Amino acid sequence: MGGLTSAAGVVGFLSEPDTELQVYALEKLNEQIDSLWTEIAGSVDQIEALYEDESFPERELAALVAAKVYYNLQEYDESMVFALRAGKLFDLDHEEEFEDTIISKCVDTYIALSAMHNPATPVSTANDLPPQLTTAFPSTSNGATSTSASLTSPTTPFSQSALPSRSLLSRQDSSTAFDPSLPGGGNAGVPGAHPSPLALQRTLQKQLHVIIEDLFEGCFRLGRYRQVVGIAVEARNLDMIRRSILRASKDQKAHKIEGCDTGEELMDYVLETCMSVVQERGLRNDILRLILDLLNEIEAPDYFSIAKCIVYLNEHPMASDILGRLVKKEDPKTLAIAYQIAFDMYDNSSQEFLKKVIGALPQPPTPEIDQPTSETNIQVDEASTETDQLLQDSKNHADESKPVKMSLDQQKAFRSISDILRGTKTIELELEFLYRNNHTDMNVLNKIKDSLEARNSIFHTAVTLANAFMHAGTTNDKFFRDNLEWLGKAVNWSKFTATAALGVIHRGNLGQGQKLLEPYLPKEQIAGANVGSAYSQGGSLYALGLIYANHETVALDLIRKHFQNATEEVVHHGGALGLGCAGMATGDEGIYDDLAKVLFTDSALNGEAVGIAMGLIMLGTGNIKALETMITYAHDTKHEKIVRGLALGMALIMYGRQEAADELVNGLLDDPDPILRYGGIQTLSLAYCGTGSNKAVRKLLHVAVSDVSDDVRRIAVMSLGFILFRKPNSVPRMVELLSESYNPHVRYGAAMALGISCAGTGLDEAIDLLEPMIKDPTDFVRQGALISLSMIMVQQNEAMNPKVGTIRKTLQKAVGDRHEDAMTKFGSAISLGIIDAGGRNCTISLQTQTGNPNMAGIVGMAVFIQYWYWFPLTHFLSLSFTPTAVIAVDQDLEVPSFKFHSATRPSLFDYPPEQESKVEDAPEKVKTAVLSTTAQAKRRAQKKEKLQRRESMDLDQTPTTPKTADPSDKTETDELVSKKDEERGDGEKNDFEKRDGEEGKEAQPAAETLKRKMEREKVGYELENMSRVLLPQLKFISFPDGRYEPVKKPTGGVTLVIDRSPSEPKSLMELKARKNIRSAAAPESLQDHIDQVMGQSGGPSGGAAAAAGVLTAVDEGGEGDDEEAEVPQEFEYHSDGGEE
Repeated sequence: MGGLTSAAGVVGFLSEPDTELQVYALEKLNEQIDSLWTEIAGSVDQIEALYEDESFPERELAALVAAKVYYNLQEYDESMVFALRAGKLFDLDHEEEFEDTIISKCVDTYIALSAMHNPATPVSTANDLPPQLTTAFPSTSNGATSTSASLTSPTTPFSQSALPSRSLLSRQDSSTAFDPSLPGGGNAGVPGAHPSPLALQRTLQKQLHVIIEDLFEGCFRLGRYRQVVGIAVEARNLDMIRRSILRASKDQKAHKIEGCDTGEELMDYVLETCMSVVQERGLRNDILRLILDLLNEIEAPDYFSIAKCIVYLNEHPMASDILGRLVKKEDPKTLAIAYQIAFDMYDNSSQEFLKKVIGALPQPPTPEIDQPTSETNIQVDEASTETDQLLQDSKNHADESKPVKMSLDQQKAFRSISDILRGTKTIELELEFLYRNNHTDMNVLNKIKDSLEARNSIFHTAVTLANAFMHAGTTNDKFFRDNLEWLGKAVNWSKFTATAALGVIHRGNLGQGQKLLEPYLPKEQIAGANVGSAYSQGGSLYALGLIYANHETVALDLIRKHFQNATEEVVHHGGALGLGCAGMATGDEGIYDDLAKVLFTDSALNGEAVGIAMGLIMLGTGNIKALETMITYAHDTKHEKIVRGLALGMALIMYGRQEAADELVNGLLDDPDPILRYGGIQTLSLAYCGTGSNKAVRKLLHVAVSDVSDDVRRIAVMSLGFILFRKPNSVPRMVELLSESYNPHVRYGAAMALGISCAGTGLDEAIDLLEPMIKDPTDFVRQGALISLSMIMVQQNEAMNPKVGTIRKTLQKAVGDRHEDAMTKFGSAISLGIIDAGGRNCTISLQTQTGNPNMAGIVGMAVFIQYWYWFPLTHFLSLSFTPTAVIAVDQDLEVPSFKFHSATRPSLFDYPPEQESKVEDAPEKVKTAVLSTTAQAKRRAQKKEKLQRRESMDLDQTPTTPKTADPSDKTETDELVSKKDEERGDGEKNDFEKRDGEEGKEAQPAAETLKRKMEREKVGYELENMSRVLLPQLKFISFPDGRYEPVKKPTGGVTLVIDRSPSEPKSLMELKARKNIRSAAAPESLQDHIDQVMGQSGGPSGGAAAAAGVLTAVDEGGEGDDEEAEVPQEFEYHSDGGEE
């Protein structure tokens, strides 16, 4: 029977009293519903009536037909309800558009219902927050409440906010404010959160669960465990997550499904999803605890995943316990795993957490020969106990650190783990790597110095910063020693910045840091004695903090002592920055009180640095007492610099606190002072950094286009980079329109947001947006574009990104262009330092190599962008520099000498070529056109000369013929100069074309040459241990050497390897950075020793010795002689009314 052309006749059967006719009508309508639904829609009431008639035999069929009618009417809620009532007639396996849509709707409803019945753990319970802020912000009718409504808790469930824009659920709009008391953690009804679930009857809810269970079971049969896990995570159904992982493990053992995830792989997927996608902190903690329980139940658990969960949950007793259990097994492999976990913990944890872990480790008995080590441990324990009390999280520290009996090997292992957790071993190995592989191009640095006038302080500072970034961590300060005359031109704050640059260059040089800076450090006041420049003294304290950044040692006490004894404001300024760097995240209230005393002197000069340092000391602690003090003083003081420093300090205190920072954010954003609103945006960005929070992004975009302050709009756009640095591909699309804004501050913010989020990626979409901004009419926009390009292009070569050569030439051209603005020149100079950071061995990364947020890197970047107001803060960018290396150490923590394999062509990840040193002082002569008659005369003369030589048979002498008149090369000599240039453009490159800006003509031959070179290269080559390995290269690294095997897949940094032949003698690598230490000689002899970059006991060393006399000299006119400038004398003036 053919298809129906009209439903009128069949629909009429629905009114018949005969049941069989009604059933027949429903069957025919069900078959032809897609083409006849418009005629059936008018009779949907009759179909519903048939379903509601309990005596009707085919009620489920009536419900199915009604569901399809409502589906075509786009009434999806009603359609889903009747589909549920259809029971078994609703076929999940029938893959049509109707079934797919209803299943999707069922899943969304299940998620909403499940989230309502499984609310997230309240933030206060999950994170043990201290009491709320009691400081009252300005209360207005549009006060914090309205801001809270607009912010609606920037962390929202990712399930609906991650849906594409075409989703029906994403179209919902509501003005409901965030209310934690609501079911589902207060997110039901919030735009972008879970929708309010339908009020379903219990029978329908049971049918919904049956459909979902059938759906899950179908996924299990096909091995699609990840789909089930994804739905369970969104629905907050932890039981389903556990069930999925156990089912995967069971199927793996039974070998039911091949090629599917194992239980361990599924747990890794859940862990990755939890860390990168889940935005609610309470839910994330619950999932991590679930994973932790499952991992501990496995016979051979993945200790590295366990450690990752422990670090995020801040469970330091569990961290100490797992390290202790691994060491006590006394197996070489488990010992290597324990060391690797300790290295990973140092990379991913704060100083406060690490001190607690060290304090909770089993303490060996204290033998007499090991007295220094035990004293160190006791000091660490005391410091850890003090920190615990400060943070109201005290534990039974004394019980945990009681000495226990253990073997000598265990004692050695625990001491080694303590050294690793303190960071001493990691810093030493990274310093050695940067020292060995320094590939700084001195030609570029010298060109920057020659192009910028040193008498201009901004240019002198730019060269200083470029040198610091290029040599960051390499300990090579030869540039200062070779350019003492240039260095002597530094005055006042330029001298401060130059001295602090030594801290960037020698960062991590823990053994010699104090002696390197000894000539610069503040000295006791002696009557009639010259104690040196206050600017170099302040800069030296800043440098000392940078050397020991995020590594609390005796240097912190030394800086604190000088800070307490200082009388000069400049010394206070440098000392505060040094304390902040060295004492980062320690939560030391003693240091905080010292800083507060200086703050209350109300000095604008040191107040900004003190405010930042207070935030660095309390980094991430959420200390309410500190916040109240800073908020109150920010409202009391009249100095903008102090308010700006306090605003950033408050943001640092709320680092990573997420929902806990909402109240502070709301209050700051409602403040009438634009500087405090600026701080509110910074607080929002640091509290949610790396979370990808959609609500935070929405708030930032709103402020970026609505605030009346250009500064606030600029930081709002820049902050997008902090929120989204884990999703760099999404940032160019988000800031594309902002990069074309009429407001130059917004354009600058868009450029910096790209640089922050896409740093080190070489992302083409970001580069395409930044290239037009290089020619922006506003100078600071060009500056931001150049800095961002260098951050994105760091460690990129021509093979990885063909545009890198053109960008490098653009940066060098901007430095040497005498018509360019000073701000742009400054940006291009430091950009050349950034793109070659750490001797071309460092990248810029806001996350660690294991995927966690890089606390020091994020903080360094957040303070670096304040260079807009204060150039010395630029040095903080060095905290974001991450060495890219594979450093293999064995279970004895020694560096074996062996090679590993990279399955790529050598040139793909090679260092970029150094710039050729060319003398360009003399102007190039322009070639003139040669007449044809002149060329003919020359050819006649040459022919005659050859004939004469042939006749004389003088064949022993080599003829010297000029290169200009070779008849084999040129047949026509009366061509125009333009024609010659065109031919020359097809051949070799020339400097004339470079100065004309024709980089495009040169790039094509270079790219072709590189391509041919790569084609000739053999795939695969060997690398020595402690070699540079870029992040994209890690997946190609293998260890074919049969003797050494890594304990885990290399992720960069320090990698523990197991020696399979421990009885055989092993070859170790000599640590040159440690060995190459000699007594400091006179400055004259140091000029001839490039490699001598550190000193030994007996005096200052390296650049400190060579430049001490220059930098410590008091500037002409006396820096501290006159506290204030003299008041000008009165003068006479004439007015219309006569003389006075």
